Amino acid sequence: MTPSTNGHRPQDHGWRAEQQPRVSGEPPLSDESVTRLRQYLRDRLGAELPRRVEAQERRTGAAVTREGRRELARAVLDEAVRAHSENELMADRALVGRDTERRVIGEVVNELFGMAGLQPLLDDPAVETINANRYDRVFVQYADGRRAQVAPIAGSNEELTDLVRLLAARASSQERRFDYGSPAVNLQLPGGERLFAATGVTAGGMTSLSIRRHGYLTVTLPELRARGTLDPGLEQFLRAMVRARKNILITGGTGAGKTTLIRGLASEMDCMERIVTIEDAFELGLERDPAIHADVTAFQAREPNVEGEGEISQAELVRWGLRMSPDRVIVGEIRGPEVIPMCNAMSQGNDGSMATLHASSSRIAFTRLASYAAQGAERLPLEATNLLVASAVHFVVHLARGLDRATRVVSSVREVVGAEGPQVISNEVYRPGADRRARPVAGALRSDTLGELVDAGFDPGLLDEPEGWWPR
Repeated sequence: MTPSTNGHRPQDHGWRAEQQPRVSGEPPLSDESVTRLRQYLRDRLGAELPRRVEAQERRTGAAVTREGRRELARAVLDEAVRAHSENELMADRALVGRDTERRVIGEVVNELFGMAGLQPLLDDPAVETINANRYDRVFVQYADGRRAQVAPIAGSNEELTDLVRLLAARASSQERRFDYGSPAVNLQLPGGERLFAATGVTAGGMTSLSIRRHGYLTVTLPELRARGTLDPGLEQFLRAMVRARKNILITGGTGAGKTTLIRGLASEMDCMERIVTIEDAFELGLERDPAIHADVTAFQAREPNVEGEGEISQAELVRWGLRMSPDRVIVGEIRGPEVIPMCNAMSQGNDGSMATLHASSSRIAFTRLASYAAQGAERLPLEATNLLVASAVHFVVHLARGLDRATRVVSSVREVVGAEGPQVISNEVYRPGADRRARPVAGALRSDTLGELVDAGFDPGLLDEPEGWWPR
């Protein structure tokens, strides 16, 4: 077994069939015997369980609970095992042992109600990112920054591909294909984790996947301060930005904590404000807690169907969202021509809206926005794009990883003040220090903007400390 990067052997999560103990006296089994049993159980469960759920709901007049579905699935599988045994005997094949039967049944149930070989990793709260280059080359990154290779998450490439298809079907009522004709899928898992998988375009045509989990599905600014993302001055500054209904663009690299910060900022909004969220795949989840956000409509972009029809882009969803009387619009991630309708939304009365953007610094965000705008149907020239951005975005908040690589910190806050030809003019009101944590820049914030933030509860004296208010 290949050593891990931190010197330990890969963690064994007990998935693989060959690692299961065999009862003394049970004859050796071929892989084909176990594979035939597993596939038969999957097929029977997929065909029979929906019919039994529907029949029970008609009989009782109530929806079947998750536990009820699990009990029905067990009954279907018990019957399927007996039928499979009869088929095997009629074909003059050896039967698998009872221990193997129970294990395979458990695996099939876990595929339906859990995450199969991914489940042990998802159950580990210390695991932050899971990267599988193939079913048996799996690496994880922990919350403290450590990386390690772990045990395989499936028995073969085919089983990993089937698992991704199952997760895609379970994640949404929308059609989400995963095959050589549609070799990528992007979705949210039931626990809120973000999964992206690809097949056919990787080395050897293997299925590869990456899963990123969020430490906080709901979070507040005080909690982010306690985690070390903010200092008390930044906490007040960001809170005042939200309450003053400033339009905010959050930037940072992959895994920098952009979605988490949006959740923290959104927690400062009035509970009854109407929010429309637009995402490529559901991730924000502001509707999870009605006590925090009572009125949320969440949109998810849709990929084209098998005939290449039915696609609904994020840009189109922003336009739809504006017709739903929102107080604020939140775009989970700007990655294309939706930048134009989003900026229109921000500049036409939906103040207090937000979006995230992949960018390596707060300054380069404007270049990224211009490049995305150039992809839109409007084909705006650079000068027009800059004018639109300057009229729409009030602040850019940049996130970075701290020096320890485990902590995410607010590194820069930039106020947008206007546009001049090919440039967006901005003031960096918080600038990164040597440790990448943001420090206030005295006098950088315009006086009228400062007055609006003071009216929203901000103490201007917090900007007078050049080293900020980070714990020493």
